[in-house]
Amino acid sequence: MNPFQQSKIYLVEHLHLARDALHIYVALIVLFGSCVLFGWKVHQWKPWLLVLFAAFAGEILDIRGMPGPFESAIGRENVKDILNTMAVPTILLLAARYTNLFNRPQTAAETARDSGDEAQVPAAPLGSERDVL
Repeated sequence: MNPFQQSKIYLVEHLHLARDALHIYVALIVLFGSCVLFGWKVHQWKPWLLVLFAAFAGEILDIRGMPGPFESAIGRENVKDILNTMAVPTILLLAARYTNLFNRPQTAAETARDSGDEAQVPAAPLGSERDVL
């Protein structure tokens, strides 16, 4: 058994998580970690693609740790693991891109500035009649 498999078993046993839950937690750590580390936003494709890359890399390591030929090891469980890993990041990406769910509320100053209640007068050049010191 390779070190990757051993670390997964250790985490599942000591954190009392199901293997599927571990996939979701790792996906969220990669998604939000990449946003923090690289300054990316959840509505961008970059963090989602990084999670997808991590999911495929994890499954390749899983397959390589299995006995037998590589081609015959790919199965439904691996596909299920990738789909399970990508479910929450995909929902977050779509919600951030296509809904107002994650928009922060405007402050009173922003609302007043955007409301059009104040007259918009262009600035006059220095020394003109409207230049008041």
